[in-house]
Amino acid sequence: MSASQYPTNFGVFMAPFHKIGVSPTVLFERDLAIIEMADRLGFQEAWLGEHHSGGHEPIGSPELMLAAVSRSTRTIKLGTAVNSLPYHNPFLLAERLVTLDHLTHGRAIMGFGPGQLLSDAYMLGIDPATQRDRMLEAANVIMRLLRGETVTEKTDWYDLQEAKLQLRPYTVPELDVVVAAVTSPSGPVTAGRLGIGMINLSASSPAAFEALRTHWSIAEKEAAAHGRTIDRKNWRLSAITHIAETEEQARKDCTYGFEEIWNYLAHISPLPASEKPDIEGMIDEAIESGSVLIGTPDTAIELIRKLADQTGGFGSFVMTLTDFTTFDKQKRALELWAEYVIPEFRGQLQPIREHNAWVRDNEWKTKTMEAINAASEKYAQQTATAH
Repeated sequence: MSASQYPTNFGVFMAPFHKIGVSPTVLFERDLAIIEMADRLGFQEAWLGEHHSGGHEPIGSPELMLAAVSRSTRTIKLGTAVNSLPYHNPFLLAERLVTLDHLTHGRAIMGFGPGQLLSDAYMLGIDPATQRDRMLEAANVIMRLLRGETVTEKTDWYDLQEAKLQLRPYTVPELDVVVAAVTSPSGPVTAGRLGIGMINLSASSPAAFEALRTHWSIAEKEAAAHGRTIDRKNWRLSAITHIAETEEQARKDCTYGFEEIWNYLAHISPLPASEKPDIEGMIDEAIESGSVLIGTPDTAIELIRKLADQTGGFGSFVMTLTDFTTFDKQKRALELWAEYVIPEFRGQLQPIREHNAWVRDNEWKTKTMEAINAASEKYAQQTATAH
């Protein structure tokens, strides 16, 4: 596979999945600190989710968190992963994301989806069977608004009359927008019809990994049918990850919170519940199935290459952080990604290796010593002549 088909952008995604029992204020500060650290280390993107129940995912407004961290970051793009469109009036949500785009000077990304937690929909009085249709309705309106149109549209859940945004996005020609996908074709269908990007979550899990074979072709087909164009550089893949210096250390790190978080994920996502009697067995099972990446930088590099082979190429890999591990271990994992994984795919290590080999192979030391000796002999001759 050519280097152009490997991702060159990297991000960090936090739903977040936090252990219960820690102050939410502390957790919020840690989430912001992770994004600040990712910015300093050269990550290109950071993503925060929107959830309203469950306890483990306490962020109800990712755009508020991203606005806060925009003041203490420089270049990292800041995305919602995702705004649950059925929960919002599409006009008001579009306004908030445009405001964020201005506050960040063009670093905002709007990620959207139908909403994952049925408990959220229940509290809002939304029939889960309507969520994907509502997502598509709202997404169409939002894209029209972002592209400068005036929208008059009435549905059974919103009523817009000559609605037009006061502000155009800071980003030209338009705000970066992506739709979430896992296994169903609804994500790629939406991406193609609207001409936007896509972020595939849990991409390494068995069902999602298999779906990657067809997702981009579905998106391309829909784009062609609707007069849109899409680009693989706007395709992002994400997987739950934790890496350490050794695989043994990575597994040990995950004994902190794996059981609690994994049992929660089994209730809210397609990830399977474990019947293993101990945490070591649970971790082994999750790794062997491909549902998570727990290992070393080399393990991460291998997974990314495997995903590129499966998809034919994508633009960004986004590591999903969880409280499988402590805050300090998550920070170390972030450093390892920046030290070893990101430069491998951005082409930053090869020229250094080549220069090192060039210097070592050409015996520059011998030539240097010859020059030093020649200078010493010349000096000695000059001194002898002078006396």
